[in-house]
Amino acid sequence: MYSFDMTSEQKMLVDTVHRFAEKNVRTIYRAAEEAKEVPSSIVQMGWEIGLLPGVIDARYGGYGEYSALTNALYLEELAWGDLAVALHLLAPNLFAIPVAQFGSDKQKEELLARFCGEDFPNATAAMIEPVVQFDPAELETVAVKEGDQYVITGKKTYVPLADEAELFLVYAQEQGVTQAFIVPGDTQGIKVGKRVKLMGMQALAMFEVEFDHVSVPKANRLGGLKGIRIQKLLTLSRMTLAALAVGIARAAYEYALNYAKEREAFGEPIAHRQSIAFMLANMRIEIDGARLMMWDAAYKYDNGEDASRAAALAKSYADKMVLEVTDGAVQVLGGHGYIREHPVELWLRNGRGFVTLEGAVVA
Repeated sequence: MYSFDMTSEQKMLVDTVHRFAEKNVRTIYRAAEEAKEVPSSIVQMGWEIGLLPGVIDARYGGYGEYSALTNALYLEELAWGDLAVALHLLAPNLFAIPVAQFGSDKQKEELLARFCGEDFPNATAAMIEPVVQFDPAELETVAVKEGDQYVITGKKTYVPLADEAELFLVYAQEQGVTQAFIVPGDTQGIKVGKRVKLMGMQALAMFEVEFDHVSVPKANRLGGLKGIRIQKLLTLSRMTLAALAVGIARAAYEYALNYAKEREAFGEPIAHRQSIAFMLANMRIEIDGARLMMWDAAYKYDNGEDASRAAALAKSYADKMVLEVTDGAVQVLGGHGYIREHPVELWLRNGRGFVTLEGAVVA
């Protein structure tokens, strides 16, 4: 039986993240885009909420347990504030969540505590490759075992905050199977290339990175001999992306709704026009539908069921929904929707990017 009532802990978390998004993120998101960087003060405030330590087991320094549904609730609020800021704050998760999910006991003990203090290491992950029809299960980056070392060779793109990374989690093919490898940022052979110029999310620094015969000890293979399950990781990524898409769409819908109520034409609010009213109603329907699909996937995951299909469907639906809703918001504002004075053009550009982020975000 489903329940749509949040627990007291979930409600407290959602309220906290929403206040942060409203009072802090919403006041700087446009300036952050113009400057093409997120203020360090906002990053620190976001870290102090304790989102990542809250999903790490107490044995490793955290104070919670992983819940995909709880994550989905707060991710919506974070993206409602701004997607670029949200992805910047989630960069450490790209490293820590896979370690928490798949790491050996020794890897968890050595690494996870570093993400549970007042500060945190600059960590990221390199999965996406600059190829046509990228497939996380068919990577061109390879890891070859040579004695007690793995030698990694390949090119990656869309690597968040790579220029400052102390730790990389690099995904590569090992004998035809996708695995992940822990690579310190100062390892010889890592070449951080140019920053990727994006249509949206311009405050988020993403880079091209080349791994030129990078050697790491065999102990750095995530999960040890067991390795990782790439499909489980993609399930987490798809739920994360679906939740973020719902947050952006909700922001665009709310802004368009308020604008339509306040903007008058021919002596009445434009919200009274049937075409506008129907568009707004359809936007709300699509948002609620995507949210329910994402919650369904998260619920199944938390209850030990196979959530891979539900997560894939939720992600696919959310990709289309966020583009439709943000474009609808621009249409509701008419000519004003294309002016940077209003945020709907930014949300449209950000929403367009979800189809390219497969595997690049996890929480």
